[in-house]
Amino acid sequence: MAKPGLDGHDRGAKVVSMALRDAGMEVIYTGLHQTPEQIVEAAIQEDVDCVGMSILSGAHMTLVPRVLEIAKKEGIFDQVLFLAGGTIVLKKDIDALKELGVANIYGPGTPTKEIVDFIFDFFARGQSGE
Repeated sequence: MAKPGLDGHDRGAKVVSMALRDAGMEVIYTGLHQTPEQIVEAAIQEDVDCVGMSILSGAHMTLVPRVLEIAKKEGIFDQVLFLAGGTIVLKKDIDALKELGVANIYGPGTPTKEIVDFIFDFFARGQSGE
């Protein structure tokens, strides 16, 4: 779970992280103010299956594409599930991010069970790229 950019509010990221942990997933929370480079480096070092990015600052159309670009450059893009959440509510932004490779986007008020179920279903279908 990552908080890219200057966004200083992490309650949602912590709530989702706890829900994922309670569902049996290992969760690594990178903390506030992470650069796209730091997020991808952490994903590589920790050999993660999924990267969740929580953004409330409105910079999602800059930060998320940069994370994906670096992930492609580092060769992990096809091996990792990328998710985003926070205040990403405009349909054009959601569509654009999905077109770039974000598997799903979760807006304000999304039940944590929906996120947990999506991740479990994704990997149960064998879509991990392995």
